[in-house]
Amino acid sequence: MEEILKYFPEITDLQKEQFQKLFDLYQDWNAKINVISRKDIDELYVRHVLHSLAIAKIQKFEAGTYVLDVGTGGGFPGIPLAILFPETRFYLIDVILKKINVVKAVAEALGLKNVKAEQIRAENVKGDFDFIVSRAVTNMPDFVSWTKDKIKKQNKHELKNGILYLKGGDLTEELASFPKATQYNITDFFDADFFETKKVVHLPLKFKA
Repeated sequence: MEEILKYFPEITDLQKEQFQKLFDLYQDWNAKINVISRKDIDELYVRHVLHSLAIAKIQKFEAGTYVLDVGTGGGFPGIPLAILFPETRFYLIDVILKKINVVKAVAEALGLKNVKAEQIRAENVKGDFDFIVSRAVTNMPDFVSWTKDKIKKQNKHELKNGILYLKGGDLTEELASFPKATQYNITDFFDADFFETKKVVHLPLKFKA
């Protein structure tokens, strides 16, 4: 929790309380369903919560923004971002129902009114979004093919509407066919060793009528 306050000192008392509740909630759910690897649960705040919040260092979401989280698993990056941006709407999806059930339970326990969770494939989602976020669910070409027709036409942020993707390692080959993609090193914002090779990738996507 100290890591969150170190990098986001401006959060409200309610947000502090919500972030603090995450550990017990995920530890409890992990005892029933393996939503986070056992070795990672003790590192929840760095490896999952702070990692998710790296997106907020690239782009702060304006009120009324609509964000799709594809392959959210147990709720990352969507749940931490929903805490940080209470006036942004988040739609968290995954194909595994038991994980979506965890997301719904966590969102309810935290009182998050800005989160909707559903078991659905990304290709079947209806609607237009300002940004689509995810944490390394697949390679970028496949991810783009799932999501390219779901972007709003009107931009209201510094970054153009599109994908904000959390991924690690050398992405040169994977992003070769996406010249407009920008990579941001998470170590520019957070100093934990865990983030040494990790990045946020922004890929603007055009609105498709």
